[in-house]
Amino acid sequence: MRSKTELESAIAGGGRAALVINSRSRRGRRLFGRARRMLREAGVEFVHVFPVTDPTRLRELFADVLAMEPDLVIVGGGDGTVAEAVGHLAHRDIALGVLPLGTTNNFARSLELPLNLDRAVRTLAVGRPGGGKVADVDVGWFESTGDPHGEGPAGDREHIFANMVSLGLSVHVAENVPHLLKRFMGRSAYALTAARLLPGHEAFRARVTIDGETVELATHQLNIANGAHQSGQRIARDASPDDRLLAVYRLGDERRLRLASATARHVLTGQWRSLNEDAFLTTAHVEIETDPPLRVDVDGEIRGRTPVSIRLRGNALRVIVPQTFVDT
Repeated sequence: MRSKTELESAIAGGGRAALVINSRSRRGRRLFGRARRMLREAGVEFVHVFPVTDPTRLRELFADVLAMEPDLVIVGGGDGTVAEAVGHLAHRDIALGVLPLGTTNNFARSLELPLNLDRAVRTLAVGRPGGGKVADVDVGWFESTGDPHGEGPAGDREHIFANMVSLGLSVHVAENVPHLLKRFMGRSAYALTAARLLPGHEAFRARVTIDGETVELATHQLNIANGAHQSGQRIARDASPDDRLLAVYRLGDERRLRLASATARHVLTGQWRSLNEDAFLTTAHVEIETDPPLRVDVDGEIRGRTPVSIRLRGNALRVIVPQTFVDT
């Protein structure tokens, strides 16, 4: 593995780069041509460009990307596309650049990347005025020890994730939010779908084990975050994908109205809250069981059922970030 400085120099010197854009993401289809042109004008040349029209083929596509032995892979799309890239690029001598073209762009926000396309492109032009730098950030490692015949593609019992593992109402929202509604209304589509589904959603009990100590709780929603954002909002002012911590937190208890009020508090006050508050449990390893067993959402995809084991892998991913990003 090269040092971050050596990899950054290789990229700035015209190293091998690939571009992957999900043209089915919220802005991907509309901005694909413009983004490619702007990157070229900024001095970023690509050995190969991969437009993605069928997201189910992302895995085999990334096998082709890795075969090129690139120094830089720029990925344009939403959190699902970025999450697939993270799973392939973690622990490799390759930098990931993110063009935030999705609906919530949680991981891009956690990396403090501009959501404006012009500024995002300038950040990815490493070695040029306004260009970013190579940093290394944490990822999460997820293992489902539940029903091997549960939902999710084969091989998904273990998975590297970028931003978040979640259980509860959000799983049903992710499955039921209409694609057209998401395309036209953005993040608001998730809130509208959640409001529609909440009256019929049943609470669950969870046993959260950290360092041999188990906490039992009841809730409609439980999250385990590596990143700093959920639904496009900060979860806490000091949360970061580079802090060597997983943040475990629930939204409300078994009462449905508490979920609504906790979600509103999250949206309105997350930027001022701290991970030191009692609402959060922080750790590098957590085990979770639920009653009843639940399907689990890992960065927007269903990956098996509880019980699950989740671990942090510190500084496992090289990424392009703004110069102001604090790299620890």
